[in-house]
Amino acid sequence: MPDVANLNPAATSRAEALLTVESLEAGYGEVQVLWGLSLKARRGALTAIVGANGAGKTTTLRAVAGSIAPWRGKVSFEGEDVTHLPSHAKAARGFALVPEGRQLFATMSVAENLEMGAFSKRAAGKYADRLDQVFTLFPRLAERKRQLAGTLSGGEQQMVAIARGLMSDPDILIIDELSLGLAPVVVYQLLATLKQLKEAGLTILLVEQNVHLALALSDYAYVVAEGKIFMEGLPAELAAKPEIRKAYLGL
Repeated sequence: MPDVANLNPAATSRAEALLTVESLEAGYGEVQVLWGLSLKARRGALTAIVGANGAGKTTTLRAVAGSIAPWRGKVSFEGEDVTHLPSHAKAARGFALVPEGRQLFATMSVAENLEMGAFSKRAAGKYADRLDQVFTLFPRLAERKRQLAGTLSGGEQQMVAIARGLMSDPDILIIDELSLGLAPVVVYQLLATLKQLKEAGLTILLVEQNVHLALALSDYAYVVAEGKIFMEGLPAELAAKPEIRKAYLGL
Protein backbone atom coordinates (compact mmCIF):
# COMPACT_ATOMS: atom_id res chain seq x y z
CA MET A 1 0.00 0.00 0.00
CA PRO A 2 1.33 3.47 -0.78
CA ASP A 3 2.21 5.77 2.08
CA VAL A 4 -0.71 8.20 2.15
CA ALA A 5 1.34 10.57 4.26
CA ASN A 6 3.70 11.06 1.30
CA LEU A 7 1.51 11.32 -1.74
CA ASN A 8 3.24 10.97 -5.07
CA PRO A 9 1.05 12.21 -7.95
CA ALA A 10 3.82 11.30 -10.40
CA ALA A 11 3.16 7.65 -9.62
CA THR A 12 -0.06 7.85 -11.63
CA SER A 13 1.81 8.77 -14.81
CA ARG A 14 2.93 5.21 -15.49
CA ALA A 15 0.67 3.99 -18.26
CA GLU A 16 1.37 0.27 -18.33
CA ALA A 17 -1.26 -2.24 -17.30
CA LEU A 18 -0.71 -3.83 -13.91
CA LEU A 19 -3.57 -6.28 -14.43
CA THR A 20 -4.64 -7.74 -17.78
CA VAL A 21 -7.67 -9.98 -18.29
CA GLU A 22 -7.97 -11.76 -21.64
CA SER A 23 -10.99 -13.66 -23.00
CA LEU A 24 -12.16 -14.64 -19.52
CA GLU A 25 -14.92 -17.23 -19.19
CA ALA A 26 -16.37 -18.29 -15.85
CA GLY A 27 -19.57 -19.24 -14.09
CA TYR A 28 -21.19 -21.35 -11.40
CA GLY A 29 -21.96 -25.03 -11.84
CA GLU A 30 -23.17 -25.41 -15.40
CA VAL A 31 -24.25 -21.77 -15.72
CA GLN A 32 -21.81 -19.65 -17.70
CA VAL A 33 -21.74 -15.97 -16.71
CA LEU A 34 -18.67 -14.53 -18.44
CA TRP A 35 -18.23 -14.92 -22.19
CA GLY A 36 -14.77 -13.89 -23.35
CA LEU A 37 -14.43 -10.76 -21.20
CA SER A 38 -11.22 -8.73 -21.54
CA LEU A 39 -10.04 -5.64 -19.65
CA LYS A 40 -6.97 -3.91 -18.24
CA ALA A 41 -6.27 -2.02 -15.02
CA ARG A 42 -3.56 0.58 -15.53
CA ARG A 43 -0.94 0.98 -12.83
CA GLY A 44 -1.75 3.85 -10.48
CA ALA A 45 -5.21 4.45 -11.96
CA LEU A 46 -8.77 3.75 -10.91
CA THR A 47 -10.57 1.50 -13.39
CA ALA A 48 -14.34 1.06 -13.03
CA ILE A 49 -16.61 -1.76 -14.15
CA VAL A 50 -20.26 -0.75 -14.45
CA GLY A 51 -23.39 -2.46 -15.69
CA ALA A 52 -26.83 -3.69 -14.76
CA ASN A 53 -27.49 -6.23 -12.00
CA GLY A 54 -26.68 -9.71 -13.23
CA ALA A 55 -24.34 -8.46 -15.97
CA GLY A 56 -21.34 -10.36 -14.58
CA LYS A 57 -19.50 -7.63 -12.67
CA THR A 58 -19.07 -9.49 -9.39
CA THR A 59 -18.25 -12.74 -11.19
CA THR A 60 -15.48 -10.89 -13.02
CA LEU A 61 -13.93 -9.73 -9.75
CA ARG A 62 -14.24 -13.16 -8.17
CA ALA A 63 -12.55 -14.84 -11.13
CA VAL A 64 -9.79 -12.25 -11.19
CA ALA A 65 -9.16 -12.43 -7.43
CA GLY A 66 -9.28 -16.23 -7.28
CA SER A 67 -12.52 -16.66 -5.33
CA ILE A 68 -13.79 -18.80 -8.21
CA ALA A 69 -11.76 -20.65 -10.83
CA PRO A 70 -11.88 -19.27 -14.39
CA TRP A 71 -13.03 -21.76 -17.02
CA ARG A 72 -11.00 -20.29 -19.84
CA GLY A 73 -8.96 -17.18 -20.58
CA LYS A 74 -5.99 -15.58 -18.88
CA VAL A 75 -5.32 -13.24 -15.96
CA SER A 76 -1.90 -11.59 -15.94
CA PHE A 77 -0.46 -9.54 -13.09
CA GLU A 78 2.77 -7.60 -13.67
CA GLY A 79 3.27 -9.74 -16.76
CA GLU A 80 2.93 -13.04 -14.85
CA ASP A 81 0.19 -15.57 -15.58
CA VAL A 82 -1.81 -15.85 -12.33
CA THR A 83 -5.00 -17.26 -13.88
CA HIS A 84 -5.25 -20.37 -11.75
CA LEU A 85 -3.66 -19.18 -8.52
CA PRO A 86 -6.02 -19.54 -5.52
CA SER A 87 -7.14 -16.44 -3.67
CA HIS A 88 -4.58 -16.75 -0.84
CA ALA A 89 -1.74 -16.98 -3.36
CA LYS A 90 -3.04 -13.92 -5.19
CA ALA A 91 -3.25 -12.08 -1.86
CA ALA A 92 0.40 -12.90 -1.33
CA ARG A 93 1.14 -11.48 -4.79
CA GLY A 94 -0.55 -8.17 -3.96
CA PHE A 95 -4.29 -8.62 -4.63
CA ALA A 96 -6.81 -7.34 -2.08
CA LEU A 97 -10.54 -7.91 -2.59
CA VAL A 98 -13.13 -5.86 -0.70
CA PRO A 99 -16.18 -8.08 -1.29
CA GLU A 100 -19.77 -7.07 -1.81
CA GLY A 101 -21.54 -7.02 1.54
CA ARG A 102 -18.21 -6.43 3.34
CA GLN A 103 -18.12 -9.93 4.92
CA LEU A 104 -16.53 -8.85 8.20
CA PHE A 105 -15.98 -11.03 11.23
CA ALA A 106 -18.96 -9.59 13.09
CA THR A 107 -18.11 -10.97 16.54
CA MET A 108 -14.53 -9.75 16.39
CA SER A 109 -13.36 -6.21 17.14
CA VAL A 110 -12.35 -3.67 14.53
CA ALA A 111 -8.70 -4.17 15.48
CA GLU A 112 -9.01 -7.95 15.15
CA ASN A 113 -10.61 -7.61 11.71
CA LEU A 114 -7.71 -5.42 10.61
CA GLU A 115 -5.24 -7.93 11.98
CA MET A 116 -6.87 -10.63 9.85
CA GLY A 117 -6.09 -8.53 6.80
CA ALA A 118 -2.36 -8.69 7.54
CA PHE A 119 -1.96 -12.47 7.58
CA SER A 120 0.30 -12.77 4.54
CA LYS A 121 4.07 -12.82 4.78
CA ARG A 122 4.34 -9.62 2.70
CA ALA A 123 2.11 -7.77 5.17
CA ALA A 124 3.16 -9.21 8.52
CA GLY A 125 6.39 -7.24 8.78
CA LYS A 126 4.61 -3.97 7.97
CA TYR A 127 1.71 -4.39 10.37
CA ALA A 128 2.41 -1.38 12.59
CA ASP A 129 3.01 0.97 9.66
CA ARG A 130 -0.12 -0.22 7.82
CA LEU A 131 -2.20 0.16 10.99
CA ASP A 132 -1.03 3.75 11.42
CA GLN A 133 -1.90 4.46 7.79
CA VAL A 134 -5.42 3.04 7.90
CA PHE A 135 -6.15 4.88 11.14
CA THR A 136 -4.95 8.07 9.42
CA LEU A 137 -7.32 7.37 6.54
CA PHE A 138 -10.19 6.37 8.83
CA PRO A 139 -9.88 8.17 12.22
CA ARG A 140 -13.27 6.80 13.23
CA LEU A 141 -11.86 3.28 13.20
CA ALA A 142 -9.10 4.30 15.58
CA GLU A 143 -11.78 5.59 17.95
CA ARG A 144 -13.71 2.32 17.72
CA LYS A 145 -10.92 -0.22 17.38
CA ARG A 146 -12.19 -2.23 20.34
CA GLN A 147 -15.83 -2.22 19.21
CA LEU A 148 -17.30 -5.36 17.67
CA ALA A 149 -17.48 -5.02 13.90
CA GLY A 150 -21.05 -6.28 13.79
CA THR A 151 -22.25 -3.36 15.92
CA LEU A 152 -20.92 -0.67 13.56
CA SER A 153 -23.02 1.29 11.10
CA GLY A 154 -23.00 0.24 7.44
CA GLY A 155 -20.61 3.03 6.50
CA GLU A 156 -18.24 2.18 9.33
CA GLN A 157 -18.30 -1.47 8.32
CA GLN A 158 -17.35 -0.49 4.77
CA MET A 159 -14.46 1.50 6.18
CA VAL A 160 -13.31 -1.60 8.06
CA ALA A 161 -13.60 -3.71 4.92
CA ILE A 162 -11.47 -1.28 2.91
CA ALA A 163 -8.99 -0.88 5.75
CA ARG A 164 -8.72 -4.67 6.11
CA GLY A 165 -7.85 -4.87 2.42
CA LEU A 166 -5.23 -2.16 2.81
CA MET A 167 -3.67 -4.02 5.74
CA SER A 168 -2.52 -6.70 3.28
CA ASP A 169 -0.16 -4.14 1.67
CA PRO A 170 -1.77 -4.57 -1.77
CA ASP A 171 -0.54 -3.55 -5.19
CA ILE A 172 -4.13 -3.57 -6.44
CA LEU A 173 -7.27 -2.92 -4.39
CA ILE A 174 -10.37 -4.58 -5.88
CA ILE A 175 -13.67 -3.24 -4.53
CA ASP A 176 -17.08 -4.75 -5.21
CA GLU A 177 -20.01 -2.30 -4.83
CA LEU A 178 -18.55 0.50 -2.75
CA SER A 179 -21.80 2.45 -2.28
CA LEU A 180 -24.33 -0.37 -1.89
CA GLY A 181 -26.77 0.40 0.93
CA LEU A 182 -24.86 3.44 2.21
CA ALA A 183 -26.03 6.99 2.84
CA PRO A 184 -24.82 9.56 0.27
CA VAL A 185 -22.70 11.44 2.82
CA VAL A 186 -20.82 8.25 3.68
CA VAL A 187 -20.36 7.38 0.01
CA TYR A 188 -18.73 10.74 -0.69
CA GLN A 189 -16.41 10.27 2.29
CA LEU A 190 -15.32 6.89 0.89
CA LEU A 191 -14.88 8.36 -2.59
CA ALA A 192 -12.57 11.00 -1.14
CA THR A 193 -10.55 8.21 0.46
CA LEU A 194 -10.25 6.35 -2.84
CA LYS A 195 -9.07 9.53 -4.55
CA GLN A 196 -6.41 9.91 -1.88
CA LEU A 197 -5.25 6.33 -2.35
CA LYS A 198 -5.16 6.73 -6.12
CA GLU A 199 -3.12 9.91 -5.83
CA ALA A 200 -0.69 7.97 -3.63
CA GLY A 201 -0.17 5.53 -6.51
CA LEU A 202 -2.41 2.61 -5.57
CA THR A 203 -4.08 0.77 -8.46
CA ILE A 204 -7.83 0.34 -7.89
CA LEU A 205 -10.37 -1.81 -9.73
CA LEU A 206 -13.91 -0.83 -8.75
CA VAL A 207 -17.29 -2.39 -9.44
CA GLU A 208 -19.97 0.20 -8.72
CA GLN A 209 -23.74 0.17 -9.24
CA ASN A 210 -23.91 3.97 -9.18
CA VAL A 211 -22.73 4.81 -12.69
CA HIS A 212 -22.66 8.55 -11.99
CA LEU A 213 -20.18 8.02 -9.16
CA ALA A 214 -18.12 5.45 -11.06
CA LEU A 215 -17.66 7.72 -14.07
CA ALA A 216 -16.89 10.72 -11.86
CA LEU A 217 -14.17 8.87 -9.98
CA SER A 218 -12.54 6.60 -12.56
CA ASP A 219 -9.76 7.16 -15.07
CA TYR A 220 -11.13 4.50 -17.42
CA ALA A 221 -14.34 2.49 -17.40
CA TYR A 222 -15.81 -0.70 -18.84
CA VAL A 223 -19.51 -1.32 -19.32
CA VAL A 224 -20.42 -5.00 -18.91
CA ALA A 225 -23.59 -6.52 -20.37
CA GLU A 226 -24.50 -10.22 -20.49
CA GLY A 227 -21.02 -11.28 -19.41
CA LYS A 228 -19.19 -9.34 -22.12
CA ILE A 229 -17.65 -5.91 -22.50
CA PHE A 230 -20.38 -3.84 -24.15
CA MET A 231 -18.38 -0.62 -24.26
CA GLU A 232 -15.21 0.91 -22.84
CA GLY A 233 -13.49 4.27 -22.79
CA LEU A 234 -12.69 7.42 -20.89
CA PRO A 235 -15.48 8.33 -18.45
CA ALA A 236 -16.38 11.59 -20.17
CA GLU A 237 -16.64 9.83 -23.52
CA LEU A 238 -18.87 7.09 -22.12
CA ALA A 239 -21.10 9.58 -20.31
CA ALA A 240 -21.69 11.40 -23.60
CA LYS A 241 -22.85 8.32 -25.50
CA PRO A 242 -26.65 8.23 -25.97
CA GLU A 243 -26.99 4.53 -25.09
CA ILE A 244 -25.14 5.02 -21.80
CA ARG A 245 -27.02 8.21 -20.94
CA LYS A 246 -30.34 6.48 -21.50
CA ALA A 247 -29.63 3.06 -19.98
CA TYR A 248 -27.47 4.01 -16.99
CA LEU A 249 -27.58 7.74 -16.34
CA GLY A 250 -31.32 8.31 -16.68
CA LEU A 251 -30.82 11.13 -19.19
